This record gives sequence, structure tokens and C-alpha cells, in this order.
Amino acid sequence: MPISTDHNPGKYDDLCTEVREKAQAMGAVIIIFDGNKGNGFSIQLPFEQLLKLPDVLEDVAKGIRKDLERA
Repeated sequence: MPISTDHNPGKYDDLCTEVREKAQAMGAVIIIFDGNKGNGFSIQLPFEQLLKLPDVLEDVAKGIRKDLERA
């Protein structure tokens, strides 16, 4: 079972669980902007994958920046 980075359930943990289960994935990360519970995020990953998350997020950010420069 993936672990959450926070021992207390966050406001979007239920949604993250639903997404992870529907995708039949080992983990999921969701970021919510202006949702019905406000802004927030939830991370459910095995610890080994959690260690890789900062690098993955940096790669995503670089890709977004490149796309925005072309827009």
C-alpha cells in the first residue's frame, strides 16, 4: 500500500486514493487548484518512489517552462 507523506489525512487524500486505484497504479500525486476544498495536494507513493519525486517534479517543471516559452 502506498504511503502518504503526511500521517494525518489531507483534504484530498480520498481523491488521490480514488485516482490511484482507478489507474491501478502503485502511486499517485495530485495537485488541486481552487477545488471544492480549496488548493491542496496529496501524495501516495512507496518510499522508494517518494525519494525520486523531487527529480520528477523538476523535470515536469522544466517541461512546462519550455512549453510556455513556445506559447
